[in-house]
Amino acid sequence: MVGLAILGYYFVVFSRVVDARLHGERQRVLPHVYARPFEIRRGQALSIEQFVDRLNDLGYANRPGAARAGEFVVDRATVLLRPKGGNAAGSPVRVSFRTTPKKAQAPSGIERLDVGGQVRESVTLETPMLTSLIASARQKRRQVPLATIPDVTVKAVLAIEDRRFYGHPGVDPIRMVGALRQNLRGDRPYLEGASTITQQLVKNVFLAEVIANPTAKSYRRKMLEQIMAIVLERRASKAEILELYLNDVYLGQRGSFAIHGVAEAARLIFGKDVSNLTLAESATIAGIIHSPPALSPFSSPARSRDRRNVVLREMADAGYVTEEAARAAMAEPLTVVARALEAEAPYFVDFVDETLDTQFPGLTGAATSLDVYTTLDVHFQRFAQDAVRQGLERVDELLKRRKRRQPAQAALIALDPRNGDVLALVGGRSYNQTQFNRATIAKRQPGSAFKPFVFLAAFDRQVNEGLTTLTPASLVTDEPTTFIFEDKAYEPGNYEDDYEGPVTLRRALAKSLNNATVKVAESAGYWMIADLWRRIGTGTPPQPYPSIALGVFEATPLEVATAYTVFPNLGQVRQPRSILRVVRGGREDLLPKPAAPRRVAHPETTYLVLNMLRGVLSEGTGAEVRGSGFLLDAGGKTGTTNDLRDAWFVGFTPELLTVVWVGFDDNQPIGLSGAQAALPIWLSFMTRALAGHADVQFQAPAGLVWVDIDRDTGKLAVPGCPRVLREAFLAGTEPTESCSLHKF
Repeated sequence: MVGLAILGYYFVVFSRVVDARLHGERQRVLPHVYARPFEIRRGQALSIEQFVDRLNDLGYANRPGAARAGEFVVDRATVLLRPKGGNAAGSPVRVSFRTTPKKAQAPSGIERLDVGGQVRESVTLETPMLTSLIASARQKRRQVPLATIPDVTVKAVLAIEDRRFYGHPGVDPIRMVGALRQNLRGDRPYLEGASTITQQLVKNVFLAEVIANPTAKSYRRKMLEQIMAIVLERRASKAEILELYLNDVYLGQRGSFAIHGVAEAARLIFGKDVSNLTLAESATIAGIIHSPPALSPFSSPARSRDRRNVVLREMADAGYVTEEAARAAMAEPLTVVARALEAEAPYFVDFVDETLDTQFPGLTGAATSLDVYTTLDVHFQRFAQDAVRQGLERVDELLKRRKRRQPAQAALIALDPRNGDVLALVGGRSYNQTQFNRATIAKRQPGSAFKPFVFLAAFDRQVNEGLTTLTPASLVTDEPTTFIFEDKAYEPGNYEDDYEGPVTLRRALAKSLNNATVKVAESAGYWMIADLWRRIGTGTPPQPYPSIALGVFEATPLEVATAYTVFPNLGQVRQPRSILRVVRGGREDLLPKPAAPRRVAHPETTYLVLNMLRGVLSEGTGAEVRGSGFLLDAGGKTGTTNDLRDAWFVGFTPELLTVVWVGFDDNQPIGLSGAQAALPIWLSFMTRALAGHADVQFQAPAGLVWVDIDRDTGKLAVPGCPRVLREAFLAGTEPTESCSLHKF
């Protein structure tokens, strides 16, 4: 009677606990972070495999015929899909890809788009979800309904974890006896467990409400777990218990994140939506449940494969699959996507989380539903990740030849300069290894990437003081020089000690000539340059010394990108933004206030520098850009510090501005220039990101005149000049003397 009274007491108490927690779980809505809608465009540099990855990001299921919305099917060089949303919702969309020889350099891409039989230039699909934000926890999980999880995945879990799930009342006495017999017999390479799925869910979710340590190995804890499991079976249906379990079960770590639920595991292990899991993949995930640290397919692939095969044999033994299907799945290689975590843009999500905490403190911890719509373009993000990974592999090879064993790091940030939207952000070579966000936090010297602001300050001073002496065609002597400032000597040197003598300002910037640039800074006034950077409002305010001309101060890649928005916006700074809107409780009531553009320089003078930055790509340190076939209207600048400590490349079109930094975390010299280390990453990303985009031209402001000049002398070109270029001048400052060097 005492025992029955105790059981009755626990039953009543646990019923209240279970009811309260079930209510919370039923009402639970995770804060979701979304990217911008995915756009399919004719000419996009996408392979079929990459396009299928994008569809997995959107939760599309690979089904024969693609008869329903949210389904797709691949047929050789064509993908047929039925969009769930966007501007072609429900209509059949046929995406045809051009095929290229395997050794061809040109990437494969989208050749044709048909929507309901009509040819289109572009189609917009839904908004892909990046991840869920869990307040005060480093967790990755996706809540999906049980109907979304494939039957083969459910059966894999039931076969290895709880075959009699639908027949027991929460505990399984038959399995307890069987497990004891199997373990004593020792004829299997693993120990048989006895906890049911309901018991596991109780231990993971409910038991912490009544005891301090729900995972402690004790008879009391086990007894309470069994009682609560029986209570839970009375309060929830089998389907609800199974759905809660499959969405909550712990499946290991990726980086600093704990993976919870089969849907998130499908993303982070196999890089696909849970609806597209195969038999072998489902068995792999089910096998991990027993011991995630020991059975991780990343750290222990052999043990994970063996456990997968155990699950497959159990599925065949239970009659869930045929023996032939199980054997075929056992023969499949265990293939995981090591960088699947990067597909969720974790560095960008961290940046968004920090921004939310700053603008809306405590928002992610609220009980109401929360959807955060961001500026990220998943298409650009994937290209950025690929460009950084491939670029660092190339840098590693260069460092290996120089006997440098330390791995380099990189950061990439891409903005829409017209509004400051962050379209792609990569904070390092692997988020799984380090979560330090070099794109937004790491302060490094911009080096030569700062030089355009020297010329901008010089031209601006000319306009402000009504002078006409300094133009892009003005000559400055590039030679070893000692600069005296406040009784201190400053002796900069050119890269590889190469000096060109008298050069135009255009060529001084294009070839990144240090001494010539410091001379321009001296004529402009070091304080004018420092004041320009102060007005731009990014980075550490530099001191007005001669070294300012060579970027000897610190700024993050994000700050450098912000500053460079001055050029495509003709003197106006656009602050970066990562959040478009926030929907709380189904209401769009939180809209971040966009920062108004700020004018820091005259449009005409800014265009002069922009036009000079075009020359960096055609004849200067960034000439590899044009040599590689990138022909869109663009400007850019390499960045290298004097001691080769940091390598930068900043380049932009009217639509896209991208900054790349490469270096070491310990601030040791990398020994590579911006053209060697950073430019190839920029070029790879920009080429693929802008494939299929029209060539948009920079628009010149009023007040400029165009004159053909000799490149070497900066004077009016004559028929004998071998190198003639068309240069922009402020009206009234154009040269009047003809070139005498090349006259017949």
